[in-house]
Amino acid sequence: MIAPVLAWAAAAAWAYLLLFRGRFWLIEAAPQPAEPAAWPAVVAIVPARDEEATIGEALRSLMAQDYPGRLHPIVVDDRSGDRTAQIARSAGAQVVAGVPTPAGWAGKVWAMAQGVAAADAAHPEAELFLFTDADISHSPTQLRRMAARLVAGDLALASLMVRLATDSFAERAIVPAFVHFFRLFYPFSRVNDRRDRTAAAAGGYMLVRRDALAGIGGMEAIKDALIDDCALAAEIKAHGGGTYLDLAQDTVSLRRYDWSGLWRMIARSAYTELRYSPILLAGTVIGVALGFFAPPAIALAGGDGSRPALLAWALMALSYGPMLSYYRLSPLWAPFLPLVALFYLGATLDSARRHWLGRGGEWKGRVGVSGDSGGAA
Repeated sequence: MIAPVLAWAAAAAWAYLLLFRGRFWLIEAAPQPAEPAAWPAVVAIVPARDEEATIGEALRSLMAQDYPGRLHPIVVDDRSGDRTAQIARSAGAQVVAGVPTPAGWAGKVWAMAQGVAAADAAHPEAELFLFTDADISHSPTQLRRMAARLVAGDLALASLMVRLATDSFAERAIVPAFVHFFRLFYPFSRVNDRRDRTAAAAGGYMLVRRDALAGIGGMEAIKDALIDDCALAAEIKAHGGGTYLDLAQDTVSLRRYDWSGLWRMIARSAYTELRYSPILLAGTVIGVALGFFAPPAIALAGGDGSRPALLAWALMALSYGPMLSYYRLSPLWAPFLPLVALFYLGATLDSARRHWLGRGGEWKGRVGVSGDSGGAA
């Protein structure tokens, strides 16, 4: 009797997610709002550490924005060991030489804070900060569209999850699921609802009102955050600011990943997402086993429970279809989502192991919040 019970439970769980989890699986194009009468000045803050391979193209695309207002790029060179600063200067950006991270601060958040300080000194008239990464190629009209959305919606934060690369087999297998699972945890419709407490953002592209950032106490409010984007969104939303999060159509990541790089990307922050809780980790293992592993195992074994297991598997694949379409991939990838979930579960367990060994948040040669090996890098 165990197999039918598990199969029906999985089918019920997937039916609930499809119907009542904020339409997380649907990808709907939002209508473009009217443009404002006056365009706010923007300072683009680009934290960069050893990004010589991508920062040139990233800055060229940023400076080529079809934006009617003023746009000032500031690159915070986070003590790079390569030609990042030189390339940024050659591209015409103001470059701030990063100083060592103070105790209690996460490295990227400290770099962002230095960018804000430089913007305050050089461009006090700017109303918006665009926090963006050094490995992103911006669509020429992206800032214009996002600023119009922020102003029209009276928002404090407007963010985009840029389109990640799916050139290699590893990227095609893992990347769409990464975005799919993110949307499952943080349904965009709830993030965009002022009445809902769900808060999230994508750190590669965050357009923030200067006064909203000041209203939460500046970057110091999230100084030790490993997942800085979601932490910033949560603070802004807790202070009454409206937020918006969407998928980018033509603003893309320049970074490429192999299997090990994808594993490290997930393992860096997965246990942080679970608030370093062994109980939540155990619940995650059970939930993934029930929702992703049990349906195909029971269906392929045949016998009692195979029909509800096939139903659960089909609903799971159905939920994944729109994301595969967004990435222009075959729907034949959808039935293999349980194998991808196994990869993510392994990386999550490795994330917990790294934390317990004092290597949590390891990234780009740094481990932990400054002065604490268990936090952000």
